[in-house]
Amino acid sequence: MHYPEEKLLLRLEEVFSTSLGYVNSFVLWPLLSAETKLASPEHRLEGTSASVLVLLPQGSLDDLEPQARECLGLLHQLHQSSQRLWEVTEESLRSLRERLHPSSSSSLESLLLLHGADRILQVYMEYIESYTSCMVAPAFLKTAEGKSELRPRLWKMLQELQLLKQLRDYVQLLLSLEDSIRECHPARELVRRAVTIFENLQLFLGQALDQAKATQDLWSSLSSPLRDVLFRAAHCLLHDSQDSPVKVTPLRAKRVLLFDDALVLLQGHSVHTFDLRLVWVDPGKDGCTVHLLMPEKELCIRARDPEDRMVWQWKVIQAVCQALRGKKDFPVLGVGPEPPECPACRTATYTFLAPGRLSQATYEGEWCRARPHGRGTLKWPDGRNHVGGFHQGLEHGFGICLVPQASKDKFDCYKCHWQGGSMCGYGICEYSTDEVYKGYFQAGLRHGFGVLDSSKQAPRPFRYTGHWEKDQRSGYGVEEDKDRGERYIGLWQAGQRHGPGLVVTQAGDCYQGTFRRGRTVGPGVLLTKDDTMYEGTFSRDLTLLGKGKVTFPCGFILEGSFSSKPRKGLYTQGVLDRAALALDMSSVSKRQLGLGAFPVDSRWQGVYGPFRDFVRAGCPKALEEALLGFHGQSSRELQGSQKYLFSERKHPKDDALEELLQPREPKALQEYLKRALSDPSHPLGKLLRTLMLTFQATYAGIGASKHLQGLAQEEVKQHARELWAAYRGLLRVALQRKGQDLEEEEDAETRTLWVHGLMLPLVLPSFYSELFTLYLLLHEREDSLYSQGLTSLSLVPDAQLLEYLDVQKQLRPPKDLKLTTNQRLSLVKDKCFWSATECLQKIMTTVDPREKLEMLERTYREIEATVAGMLGQDHRLPMDELLPLLIYVVSRARIQHLGAEIHLLRDMMHPSPTGGLQDFLLTVLESCYKHIQKEDVRLCRLPHHWDPRERRTEPVGNREGQRKSVKLPLAKTVNQKRAASEDGGISAACRGLNDRDSSPGARLDLRERVGPEDLGDHRLGQGAACSQPRARLVVLPELTACGC
Repeated sequence: MHYPEEKLLLRLEEVFSTSLGYVNSFVLWPLLSAETKLASPEHRLEGTSASVLVLLPQGSLDDLEPQARECLGLLHQLHQSSQRLWEVTEESLRSLRERLHPSSSSSLESLLLLHGADRILQVYMEYIESYTSCMVAPAFLKTAEGKSELRPRLWKMLQELQLLKQLRDYVQLLLSLEDSIRECHPARELVRRAVTIFENLQLFLGQALDQAKATQDLWSSLSSPLRDVLFRAAHCLLHDSQDSPVKVTPLRAKRVLLFDDALVLLQGHSVHTFDLRLVWVDPGKDGCTVHLLMPEKELCIRARDPEDRMVWQWKVIQAVCQALRGKKDFPVLGVGPEPPECPACRTATYTFLAPGRLSQATYEGEWCRARPHGRGTLKWPDGRNHVGGFHQGLEHGFGICLVPQASKDKFDCYKCHWQGGSMCGYGICEYSTDEVYKGYFQAGLRHGFGVLDSSKQAPRPFRYTGHWEKDQRSGYGVEEDKDRGERYIGLWQAGQRHGPGLVVTQAGDCYQGTFRRGRTVGPGVLLTKDDTMYEGTFSRDLTLLGKGKVTFPCGFILEGSFSSKPRKGLYTQGVLDRAALALDMSSVSKRQLGLGAFPVDSRWQGVYGPFRDFVRAGCPKALEEALLGFHGQSSRELQGSQKYLFSERKHPKDDALEELLQPREPKALQEYLKRALSDPSHPLGKLLRTLMLTFQATYAGIGASKHLQGLAQEEVKQHARELWAAYRGLLRVALQRKGQDLEEEEDAETRTLWVHGLMLPLVLPSFYSELFTLYLLLHEREDSLYSQGLTSLSLVPDAQLLEYLDVQKQLRPPKDLKLTTNQRLSLVKDKCFWSATECLQKIMTTVDPREKLEMLERTYREIEATVAGMLGQDHRLPMDELLPLLIYVVSRARIQHLGAEIHLLRDMMHPSPTGGLQDFLLTVLESCYKHIQKEDVRLCRLPHHWDPRERRTEPVGNREGQRKSVKLPLAKTVNQKRAASEDGGISAACRGLNDRDSSPGARLDLRERVGPEDLGDHRLGQGAACSQPRARLVVLPELTACGC
């Protein structure tokens, strides 16, 4: 079925197509050819009326005069858009003819005006844009003398096209067609949509023609200089203050021109132009004012009445939206269902002109309300470059800044966190001098904890790890002077050593004293590698100068005045005391320096402080890197500035704090803390790695001195306490986010149990390498004697050694048996405590103090199990039987550096309030260690018989070699037992503790307790006062009465 409106549409399209074809072939094409010949006679234009191709050599348009080049460009654009409009009109005409053909079966939906309305809309808008661009171009409107006269004819023909009438006819016929077809017709929706499109296009064309006409009038009213300054292609006037007067403050502009891409203020001969992409509109406080925000300006436009103010506000918003989209609004702004609204955040480029820090700098990036806000790039003419985050116009968040230096191709690179336009928080700076700083900043200066590394090629290479204040070293810090081979550990002020400090040299010498402005002052202590000790005053380079006292390793003491001369050595005047009382040289060789000079809880506050700030702030993700450091800090990860900045960096999981709420039982909590501490992106893992860095900087390499062992071990314990406090802080934040409160604050005793029982074993492996090295150096002499004793005992057969240790005969392997290899292996395993030996050897496979003590207890159980197997019944070993068996097991386990292991274990073990079996076994192990060091053992002077119940005395007139012994009376009280142990050693103590009723077979009850007042001054295995009640057996570690 055909509708009458279709025939009317056919007629309308035929007339319009004919008019368009005539304009293209007989006006536009000749005009384009004529303009080309006049502009450049040697260039030729080739083409046809249907498809035009302008063939100009590359770069020829650049050779033309600006006006000629502008005219050719506009003509070419107009011709192309007109040609496309003619082509789409012809296509629409064909679809109508095919539809109206008698034999055609095509439906109404096949009409291009219906199913191709969007395509027709696009072609019409391109034509309107090119047509209005020609209308507003001053160079196109002006016909120079001797040039083509086709331009006036072109305007006449284009006006005769009556494009606005064409669109109006489209709308009327389509509306009539919509009324003619049924409601249920499938083409009804297409017709209705086409009506809407052409109605909007009609409004768009009317607005474009009005703006073009207003722009034409503006160019004719302006002087030539102003017109040349303001004109740009496709530059249309939207509103003029001459039509709607306003007052502008503070510039007091004479005339305000609103274009579709810029706001222009004319002030005398001055022209102020503002890019609309960087204009924000704020309604004024009263009904007549509009506030405009620009990067460096804030204008106030005041209209005569609220109606004019609304017009200006609506026009400015329309222009800003069009400028941001890069095209005119369609449908016309205000026609659609959504009210006009300018986006507050946008992306643009702007060069700052006002004097100040950003003068002549160009910012490209994200904006919000006339200020850089978000990510962007800021470049200065002198080569400075900042890439990163911005907040309200200032650098904020992570950013990378390059600052060129005077030398060629040299610059400082700051990869830092910023706040308020200056560096604040954690950052990494690579200086042009090849120095690298990793640490914290405040107000653009190094402040807080940081590490500064010099260039490897520097005349005096160094590394400083410590605290800073206002860009200078201040507070506790460690400097390693690689050129002089020494390390300073101590306090700083204003970039110089100031206060108590330690100097450790590569030669092994250690000095403790006071510094003032980088120089030593007052008395000090110098310990040399050979354990010579000097106490007195020094010169600046730590040469003996003034009054002092030298204690030599042999015990001699030299006291007097010291001086030195270049190339003449050391001079002294004093008294050498060779008859001084024998000095306990262990008090010199094991003397600990720095204890008390640097309180452990105040050494690394620059590391703990940012973590506490992070917790107090509620653990926000935005501050995590600024306060805790980057997730990746290697040079390779940070090498690509822009790549690292704009890539998705790895952040901790969002449920990291929620995981804190899950493990509440000790076992589950231990597993969680183990994962957290090993995760470099977890807050606890970050804190631990920073503490590891400080520990290595202090005690590794040159700092590996036995005199610093005390500092190191108390520092490890402090780190464990701080990490436990950090965990508690994170837990408190996690509970607060759930609306819960942390349980009652733990008391000191509970905190100590958690720290030593849970956190310290997890933390210790991270510091074990450096810490154990210090213990090795401190106990090097004893371990050397112990190693010699092991070598001697390894030469003694099992049976003979067990006999020498006076092990019961039924617990020894038989002698002189000819056995096969397998039989011998089984015998050694069953009779020679092989399982206990293997168990004790495993003490070296772990660094956890708990696991080491468990291995020791398991060894004791294996010894008891082996004895029970030999005797065929359960048998609890008394002390006088356990000690020789454990000595045998230790000698066969051949554990290296057992002394260092025992002392480290003793210092790091859980401070159990009851002592218990593990503490008792550790004391016995220490006794075994001291026994193996004895001279008789080291020199293989082993007697044929040894009775641990007897105190060895000097032999008195016994020709058979029998020794007389003085029997000790049975100690009935604890004080008598202590006196017996002091007089006769551990064997006598064993006799007093085990033979309580003078009855054979009496056994030690490990559950019986004795307080520190009963133990006197004896600490378990160390000779110090005991702070907690312990098992009754632990008295002295020496084996002075074992008869060896």
